[in-house]
Amino acid sequence: MRLGVLVSGRGSNLEAVLRADFDVALVISNRPGVRALDVAAAHGVPTVVLRVSDFADALVRDAAIGDALSFAGVDLALLAGYDRLLRPSYFSAFGGRTINIHPSLLPAHGGAGMVGLAVHRSVLDAGDVETGVTIHEVSADLDGGQIMAQSHVPVRPGDVAETLAARVLPAEHRLLVATLSSIARERARGHSAPMHRGSLTREGVRREE
Repeated sequence: MRLGVLVSGRGSNLEAVLRADFDVALVISNRPGVRALDVAAAHGVPTVVLRVSDFADALVRDAAIGDALSFAGVDLALLAGYDRLLRPSYFSAFGGRTINIHPSLLPAHGGAGMVGLAVHRSVLDAGDVETGVTIHEVSADLDGGQIMAQSHVPVRPGDVAETLAARVLPAEHRLLVATLSSIARERARGHSAPMHRGSLTREGVRREE
């Protein structure tokens, strides 16, 4: 199973995927100079930076992202800290499956602006006693695709956004590797078509104490 990974920042989830020996064919960033590009280069993975400013508009850029994935022979695209909504032109250009990892229990704390520490601040402001990680199918509706797997992480007294983020991050890595492994096993058994929606949910739910 050949993966394409879209990134915007430090690339810790990309690192987890590479350490688990998945076949990453291409890493695409919408920002130059981010650590994720260095992570990819250190593992010998080809990279490309596709900024909106390099294209006529965001629709053209997102089509170029899809074209790059298709040209690289990617079976599954992963958004790993990618901080932009993919427009319909992307889905027209890339016919494979695309999934995203989000640091909350969607549908809570998803949508516009819910990236990075903003997610964890939202959890704390809401007074939630637990948060977690969600892996879901990507659609044109931001954070609105079918949920595939979730992992629960407790919110502790005295938590601030940074401490909560630090506790959620290892859960992201574990759930991502487990989910990709499940998808790879399905493909190995000959189920190359998209997996039944929600079939990973029960398998993927874990609680972190």
